[in-house]
Amino acid sequence: MRLLAIWLVNALALLALPYLMHTVTVDSLGTALLVALVLGFANTVLRPALLLLTLPVTVISMGLFIFVINGLLFWGVASMVDGFHVAGFWSAVGGALLYSVISWTLSTLLLQKS
Repeated sequence: MRLLAIWLVNALALLALPYLMHTVTVDSLGTALLVALVLGFANTVLRPALLLLTLPVTVISMGLFIFVINGLLFWGVASMVDGFHVAGFWSAVGGALLYSVISWTLSTLLLQKS
């Protein structure tokens, strides 16, 4: 049940993103649900492998290269899912950062245990 709630919170964060960044668009709630699912899968499967492969660059940049990896995953999902558009790479980096802040805030507010 908690996994479903987190999925819905991430979809809500994706729906809020175009109101804060005009370079990211999400067409509908269904698109946001699909993007949240694909992005969650990409972050679960691809991100650890990418972090391991780019570990030397990440260490040299003192961890800042992780923002690039997050942006690439965000941009990649945007190119795979119809109805979800990101204007460019730097928009994807900013969108991924803002998306993570929004989803963390929403999950903290809505899913905290009493």
